[in-house]
Amino acid sequence: MKPLKFSPLLKSTLWGGDKIIPFKHLDCNQKDVGESWEISGVKDNESIVSAGEYQGVKLNDVVAQLKDKLLGKENYARFGNEFPLLIKFIDARQQLSIQVHPSDEIAKRQGKERGKTEMWYIMDGEPDAKLRSGLKNKITPEEYKEMVDNDTITDAIAEYQVKEGDCFFLPAGRIHSIGAGCFLAEIQQTSDVTYRIYDFKRKDKNGNYRQLHTQQAAECIDYHVESNYRTEYTPEKNKGVNMVNCPFFTTSVYDLDEPMTLDYSELDSFVILIGIKGEGILKDNEGNEVTLREGESILYPATTETITVSGTIKFLETYI
Repeated sequence: MKPLKFSPLLKSTLWGGDKIIPFKHLDCNQKDVGESWEISGVKDNESIVSAGEYQGVKLNDVVAQLKDKLLGKENYARFGNEFPLLIKFIDARQQLSIQVHPSDEIAKRQGKERGKTEMWYIMDGEPDAKLRSGLKNKITPEEYKEMVDNDTITDAIAEYQVKEGDCFFLPAGRIHSIGAGCFLAEIQQTSDVTYRIYDFKRKDKNGNYRQLHTQQAAECIDYHVESNYRTEYTPEKNKGVNMVNCPFFTTSVYDLDEPMTLDYSELDSFVILIGIKGEGILKDNEGNEVTLREGESILYPATTETITVSGTIKFLETYI
């Protein structure tokens, strides 16, 4: 079974920049692109296969045809015909709103299908790029609401200067925001549930304040305080380095300048490879050969046993 590539879903946003189009080597004049949805099973925002046998077919329709051959037995039993991960590139020319996402349990209680746990991998950024993740001070739900009302909520959130290679894991309930100058890859549950807590009194193109979800967010926030919200790991050349393990995804980073074979013979899951820098040739055990370069994402089916990568390339690997 051949790996799948998809046409990107480009999203122009209030805070979007100009990095995604050249990063993905697209011939496109779309402005203020804040997000490229690389692989998505989100309803009404499904990825479309860009080439091969399934060209023009929506991702979830491919899942419905291939079932566990694509997702893996346990994943198909768990998620059915909805692809379980959403992969994005994000370019923040301005800071994003302060947000939080619900857990699966809370989302269902609020009438949503599922919550959202996610992670960020910083691909590049301006010299002064920062982001916010997690509470740095212990506050109560009452204090949270007061701080939103009096424009001081940022005082309670940990802020980090970021650079290429930094990683942040964001379990559901962790308050966060992407700052101006950040260019990153995001891996998350298939969910578009976002509760906007604070938007810096920003107005949209029509002069209106964007909707806030103060009450819904209050039900989701994890008020636990940690000393460090950055995911610590040690980069290594020519080796897969694990960064995140959670029930929703496992993610590693590879920085290769010599050939390497990735062994998935014992893995009951699809695998997504996300190109971060450089270019490589990928050949799987069935003889399929494709190119992966920066700005591309490839979905390998669960039937894949090995992939040999050659070239000079940095990429993320994620699966369930």
